[in-house]
Amino acid sequence: MIDRRTALAGITAMFGTALYAPIARAAGAVKTATMPIISEGPPSVAVFTPVQRALMTSLSERVLPTTDTPGAIAAGVPAFIEKMLADWAMPEDRVPIIAGLDAIEARSMQDYKVPSARTTALQQDALLTLAMNDRLPSGSVFFEAFRQLVLTGYYTSEIGMTQEREYLPVPGEYNGAFPYSQVNKVYSA
Repeated sequence: MIDRRTALAGITAMFGTALYAPIARAAGAVKTATMPIISEGPPSVAVFTPVQRALMTSLSERVLPTTDTPGAIAAGVPAFIEKMLADWAMPEDRVPIIAGLDAIEARSMQDYKVPSARTTALQQDALLTLAMNDRLPSGSVFFEAFRQLVLTGYYTSEIGMTQEREYLPVPGEYNGAFPYSQVNKVYSA
């Protein structure tokens, strides 16, 4: 069975040279570390205020929502994000995430008159789209770093590795005429 440590070592290929610094540090440590890279338990320091944590949690579910497979919250992505930022990020690495969450919160209060964690899914999507299109302070920098944290947390979790994808150490025989319509999941090895 593949574990988070092994998956984290392979995640660098997903983002290439644009890998967010805390993820790159953790992935680089895999090569030399003998202890687990992402240990269980709480982060070493609190990174988010309660409002930021609630927003980060709801936005992570918007990036990878629950469909026929569990979403980001079920996979423990919010805890992963806070752990990565607490234990692998330099203070300057946290700035775009915190500034982006604060900008989204301010825009939610301006546009919808409610805290962003209580907005609808469509409103949260609109706020994320503003960030992605760099129409908020720290927008695109926040969005890219946040998206990488969500995807890394999800696809290195047990849910991401076993329910969203299937791990096959040896995928079987080669069949060059396999009908694409019969492909159900993406396999990772």
